[in-house]
Amino acid sequence: EMSNMELVKKIAGAWKELPASQKQVYEEARKTDWQRYEEQLAAYKAQLSPAQAVALKEERRRRLAKRRSFRAKRELTVLGKPKRPRSGFNIFVSENFQESEGISPVAKLKQLFDTWRKLSNSQKQPYLQLAEDDKVRYENEMKSWEAKMAELGREDLIRSRTQMLKKKTAKTAKKVETPKASSREKKAKSKLKKSEE
Repeated sequence: EMSNMELVKKIAGAWKELPASQKQVYEEARKTDWQRYEEQLAAYKAQLSPAQAVALKEERRRRLAKRRSFRAKRELTVLGKPKRPRSGFNIFVSENFQESEGISPVAKLKQLFDTWRKLSNSQKQPYLQLAEDDKVRYENEMKSWEAKMAELGREDLIRSRTQMLKKKTAKTAKKVETPKASSREKKAKSKLKKSEE
């Protein structure tokens, strides 16, 4: 009748209360089992081809990386890192997802995506404005969160200034490219004129 969680808690409590002399039997069984496991593992690894051994190491590396990534994300959630800003499409989907009932979630998303693509720019504008507002919210919350992380001594979690500058310069570079190109062209033309004279 107990849930698995309740059962594990009850067993853990019983284990804590068990005297060391009675725990010794279980510890010996664990050591014997561990030795058997290591022998079986060594035999398994010995029969693997070099390619299989490399593939096994790669799979283990991938699983460990995935676990580390999950732990890092969970830590950021616990530390209260603000959620990333939503796009106009995300806001549109969240407002309209429940309306289309009776079909699978994948079909709903496909239907909403098609609807989004058919909307005119003026119909998309309210969602895009909400997305811009959400970007402002995110930047403000990130600044205060990063200040808090700096106070806690967690500078490793703070976005680097160069990363933020790269984003800004990438946006401004598009605007600045044409004037730079035109000034270069003017210099090249003036040099050409001087050389012709």
